[in-house]
Amino acid sequence: MSKNYEKATLGGGCFWCLEAVFENVKGVEDVVSGYAGGHINNPTYEAVCSGTTGHAEVVQITYDPTIISFKDILEIFWKIHDPTTLNRQGADVGTQYRSVIFYHDEKQKEIAEESKAEAQKNFTSPIVTEISPLQTFWKAEDYHQDYFKNNPNQGYCQVVVAPKVEKFQKTFKELVK
Repeated sequence: MSKNYEKATLGGGCFWCLEAVFENVKGVEDVVSGYAGGHINNPTYEAVCSGTTGHAEVVQITYDPTIISFKDILEIFWKIHDPTTLNRQGADVGTQYRSVIFYHDEKQKEIAEESKAEAQKNFTSPIVTEISPLQTFWKAEDYHQDYFKNNPNQGYCQVVVAPKVEKFQKTFKELVK
């Protein structure tokens, strides 16, 4: 029996953090780290990190909308990163780390805009998250896929990624796989 999965494409700093969180969400079937929003084809990690391609580090989430909604995915998104910092998340600085929702259709755009307005009530600084149509998603190199799962003892994973995963697990107990 085939299911009607949907996709969400989000950027909230380093893609390793978002991937690690969303892989633990009920109803999420797959999470792929990649790049979107730039002006060159087939960007490499090195090119994206240079800040010259216009791409953001993103994750593309494949989910079952009968289990989790796009709105619920965005609720997690707003709470696991700081959407009020322009082109930065913690020590990661540059346009490639911007907060962004790349919508796949007009319904997602509408939900994203409503969700952003609702989320703003929880922040004193303005949310700077970009909401843009997805043009092309480029899968990141293989070594970026399942990075936290494959490298849990790596320093960045212990200091930056693990706390975000723990925050998700405590805040959204009912959504943890």
